[in-house]
Amino acid sequence: MSKGKRLKEIFAGPDIVIIPGIYDGYSARMVERAGFKIASISGAGVSESHLGWADRGVMSFKDNLEACRAIAAFSDLVLLADGDTGYGNAATVHFVVRAFEDAGLAGLMIEDQVWPKRCGHMAGKAVIPCEEMVQKVRSAVDARRDPDFCIRARTDAAGPLGIEAAIDRLNRYAEAGADLLFADALLSEEDIAKVARSVPKPLTVNMGLGIRSRPTTPLIHPRRLQDIGVAGVSYPRLLSTAAVRGMTNAMDAFQTMLAGDTPIDRPDLLVSFDELNALTGYDRLVALEERYATGVVTGE
Repeated sequence: MSKGKRLKEIFAGPDIVIIPGIYDGYSARMVERAGFKIASISGAGVSESHLGWADRGVMSFKDNLEACRAIAAFSDLVLLADGDTGYGNAATVHFVVRAFEDAGLAGLMIEDQVWPKRCGHMAGKAVIPCEEMVQKVRSAVDARRDPDFCIRARTDAAGPLGIEAAIDRLNRYAEAGADLLFADALLSEEDIAKVARSVPKPLTVNMGLGIRSRPTTPLIHPRRLQDIGVAGVSYPRLLSTAAVRGMTNAMDAFQTMLAGDTPIDRPDLLVSFDELNALTGYDRLVALEERYATGVVTGE
């Protein structure tokens, strides 16, 4: 069964799909170990962790593709990638979709922001004309080799244009062939429910954990989201913000140690070396070496 088919079967189930946001090997391994079958590779998380820059259009198509390819190569998770705006026009989207499909992803999200795009919860967003995005969706749908490779169409129109414009756009994107719909930065439960009942394809939303500086999507329990018609919910920043908090605490402890006269071990802040190895497939690597090793030649 293809990864796209597995993704569609997950969304065809009776329960809301919970989609952790991952961005590197550690986060993918943790999500898989926790028992999840699906995850989305956060474009913001990749930009921040791999490039060290906020999600403001710095990350290139190649940067994103190679990060996603690396995760897909080792993980059994069903993975949705973040294709930003498609890195150009509708013709460009054709090649972007094929590249992510070839890289082992189950689906790709394309959004209707202008370039350079920005995180959906940042101020100053703008969107391209609806018809231009419709053509991008059509191009994405036509480009896939596997008809089950999932095209998720995202709109950021709710902020700059209003909720009705967002609904209209999602309906147009569904007509163009998108398999999943994503309305970003909706500001109330009422807006989420209105969008969910107004569109013909499964709706996904995200929960902006860790954003406190401005109005953002309220935190709503998945069971409640399911009750109001949402098919899937992403948590794109939960792991990355928690990881930064953990590293901040560790650096504080490191600085404290350097300021004193004796080393201070902080096992409360650190996983053990053995646990780190277990998480990152050490036993599998040892088994492969033992299976195929033929000995070491040291000379006559």
